[in-house]
Amino acid sequence: MYFDFDHILPDDADRALLIGRLWLPEVGPVVVAHQGGVLFDLSRLAPTASQLLELDDPAAAVCAAFPTLQVAALLTDVLANSDELKRDPARPWLLAPCDLQVIKASGVTFIASLLERVIEEQARGDASKAQGIRQALAGILGDNLADVVPGSAEALRVKQVLIAQGAWSQYLEVGIGPDAEIFTKAPVLAAVGTGALVGIHAESAWNNPEPEVVLAVNSRGLTVGAALGNDVNLRDFEGRSALLLGKAKDNNASCAIGPFIRLFDADFDMATIRGADLSLQVQGRDGYTLQGASSLTKISRDPLDLVAQACGANHQYPDGFMLFLGTMFAPTQDRHGPGLGFTHEVGDVVRVATPSLGTLVNRVYHCDQIAPWSFGLTALMRNLARRGLL
Repeated sequence: MYFDFDHILPDDADRALLIGRLWLPEVGPVVVAHQGGVLFDLSRLAPTASQLLELDDPAAAVCAAFPTLQVAALLTDVLANSDELKRDPARPWLLAPCDLQVIKASGVTFIASLLERVIEEQARGDASKAQGIRQALAGILGDNLADVVPGSAEALRVKQVLIAQGAWSQYLEVGIGPDAEIFTKAPVLAAVGTGALVGIHAESAWNNPEPEVVLAVNSRGLTVGAALGNDVNLRDFEGRSALLLGKAKDNNASCAIGPFIRLFDADFDMATIRGADLSLQVQGRDGYTLQGASSLTKISRDPLDLVAQACGANHQYPDGFMLFLGTMFAPTQDRHGPGLGFTHEVGDVVRVATPSLGTLVNRVYHCDQIAPWSFGLTALMRNLARRGLL
């Protein structure tokens, strides 16, 4: 089954405070909270997810509001209509759980994926060269980077050694240097939700999913919840030139977040995130199956350090932001021949999961074959004004 209701929600869904966004036909995007298989309308508490996260204690506010909330839809009905290829536009479906937040991402935060970025760079985007470069780098670097703390004196020493050996890279600079790579993944409102088609550029021949935890951060820089994300990556584009990062990352429907934002409370906090293990499954129409995993215990920078580098005196986000934490998963399993590694095919179904956040499910299509993104900030403001929520 494309959707499996038993696994979309966190394992402890009865204790989880889950907020999301629902497209209601004839109404528009509605902020909702989940409880007992029912999605409740939060519009009168907060018309946008961004405003909800600005409350002093979002979790407490939602809990207090539950007795007065109106039912928006049943989750089973919504999930049954969330597969974009089978969707009935007259029935509700899930959207990405964020709205006005800027969508940011941290890159090169795991040693395994750091080395793959160096390989992409040296291969100049040619997948056929990756395996040879991987073996050569292993001979130079070995496991020397695994215990290096970014920005430390030891990191500086390693940098000097690698420069002397001709193995230094711009990716190593952000991987073990003092400054993290923080970039804008997608515009406000551009992320897609669970069940939506997720996009790869039609000209890309070497690409992969990136299963990640996404932090929900308000305008005060406080992390108040988390979701799952798929930061789709075009390895060939970025490998040709780091200046193509925008083309490699920000395309139509290339950013998926969901299924819900789980709010921090007594049962779920940053400690849970730091210990999270993510699983990835890719199932192709050709019968190909890929399994992978990514553990936040192996992240090279603490998640809150990444938040601090994303905002502060030099960067303000008055509507908050969503921050992808990066992934250690860079698939090397051959799909189309020896040494060619992994790349997506149209129709691949991608599942990103962790027990505390549930499962994010999307199907891969070419960006230019997915419905163009059309509901932007102007459309949202007009919709909220028409509903009397501004």
